[in-house]
Amino acid sequence: MRKFFNFLLLLFVAAALWTAWALWLPVTPTEPKFVLLRPGWTTRHIARELKANGIIRSDVAFLAMHVLRGERTLKAGEYKFDSAANALTVRDRLTKGDIYVRTVTVPEGFNMFDIAQAVETAGLATSADFLNAARTDLFLVKDIDPDAKSLEGYLFPDTYDFTRTMSTHDMAAAMVRRFRKEATALNLTTDVHRIVTMASIVEKETAVAAERPEVASVYYNRLNSNMVLAADPSVIYAALLNDRYRGTIYQSDLQFDSPYNTYKYAGLPPGPIANPGRAALDAAMHPAETQFLYFVADAQGHHRFARTLDEHNRNVAAYRHALASAQ
Repeated sequence: MRKFFNFLLLLFVAAALWTAWALWLPVTPTEPKFVLLRPGWTTRHIARELKANGIIRSDVAFLAMHVLRGERTLKAGEYKFDSAANALTVRDRLTKGDIYVRTVTVPEGFNMFDIAQAVETAGLATSADFLNAARTDLFLVKDIDPDAKSLEGYLFPDTYDFTRTMSTHDMAAAMVRRFRKEATALNLTTDVHRIVTMASIVEKETAVAAERPEVASVYYNRLNSNMVLAADPSVIYAALLNDRYRGTIYQSDLQFDSPYNTYKYAGLPPGPIANPGRAALDAAMHPAETQFLYFVADAQGHHRFARTLDEHNRNVAAYRHALASAQ
């Protein structure tokens, strides 16, 4: 009887030591480890995934501990493990949903190709997958822009926190919701397609907020005068759409047959060429009252505006002289 008792005691001690090793002894990762727990996975599947990634010592002990501590749900998502933690701490993080988020910053003037690359760089999805959502999820904006060719123009510039369990649709929808919030604040409710298209051109033409109403006035004046807009950013966008942009504008690009080529076709392009911020939207809604028809850079980060072609040519000559002097 004594031997049996000693045997049971030995088993108890062994079990206690194993439990302490499996649950209380921290695991220290040799490098930051990212583990993606997908929606719909069972607790058993999650425990095995944690064990396979070296986050816990025993999936069996983890599963038993989780059951004994109550039926709190382990939340799906991506988790970052970069410091020592035992199985109890890991379980607490999973029940709280301490999910790792990846930041995507969309500056004013980014087009959908830029945003797609930012999403891919953040490790959230491939560029191709995001572009597919931007081109096909038109129902997100059909009520405000029935003529939308893509979500271009409505992926509002901001800093977003996304998770790897989000789809590209979810990410695009978050950007569109941000646009709608800003549009409501600006009272942008009518002629949305035209305003956003103009704002996208204004956004790409100048980074100086104070100049945007004047830039908008130039393009509205050209429209009213039946002149081609001759906006370089639209030529670049036409090249991007056709996978032919080479980092600069060539003569062949100016002649390229695309409705987005505003050197070749009069009027606004078929849709936005980038995603404008609030200042550009406001400028497109409230352009300055001018007679300007031309503008050119002044080599100091601003632009010179002109009413006539002769005045514009003098500004161009001054710009070239300033560049030559700087070199």
